[in-house]
Amino acid sequence: MLARALNLLFPPQCLICNAIVGQNGALCLPCWQQVRFISDPICACCGLPFEYKMGEHVLCGECMRAMPPYARARSVFAYDEHSRALVLRLKYHDQTQLAPSYGGWLAAAGKELIAASDVIVPVPLHYWRFVKRRYNQSALLAQMLGQKTGLQVIPDALKRIRATTPQTGLTRKQREDNVKGAFTANPRHVSAVKGKTILLIDDVLTTGATLEHCSKALLKAGAMQVNVLTLARTVN
Repeated sequence: MLARALNLLFPPQCLICNAIVGQNGALCLPCWQQVRFISDPICACCGLPFEYKMGEHVLCGECMRAMPPYARARSVFAYDEHSRALVLRLKYHDQTQLAPSYGGWLAAAGKELIAASDVIVPVPLHYWRFVKRRYNQSALLAQMLGQKTGLQVIPDALKRIRATTPQTGLTRKQREDNVKGAFTANPRHVSAVKGKTILLIDDVLTTGATLEHCSKALLKAGAMQVNVLTLARTVN
């Protein structure tokens, strides 16, 4: 009764345009049609969507050139002008109430990775950026996914030991240099990581530099395998 009363007073709104929708955490039909949700066919490794099906276990050109340290990466939707608001509202505008809805989307998009994983680990923020923002959006996503799936979440399994500049606007080489040596496994949780398949969570996969260096740190700590699941990814 309380939920119905609250919905009458504060009707659920679309996560992008704020139009009235039928339930909390939903998109209106026009926004849903504009967001490019990622599904097969995709690169068997990094999850880059293909325009047409080319067979099983096919890799994109980038993965054929150099396989990343993680085994597989999957994302919910393409990061573009239509979906950008979904990420930015959580990341920069304190709208942490969006995380439960996103956790459900991650669970659906990453069901194969979830079934193969033992532990969920988020990409960490540096201490001072965490103090300024007051929360880590990747950790929020990881916690929501843990609640949906029952997998153990270790929010501080990784540490960002060096402050880095924001990756936005940097070239691929600049992004690589920016995060090189910035991550290490937390000594307190090495035993929980060793021999396990880790599901690494972040908000956006762009060039993959951050996720690759986080994966390397987990593998160095003894993880058996690392898979990656993100809310969004750029599609070039």
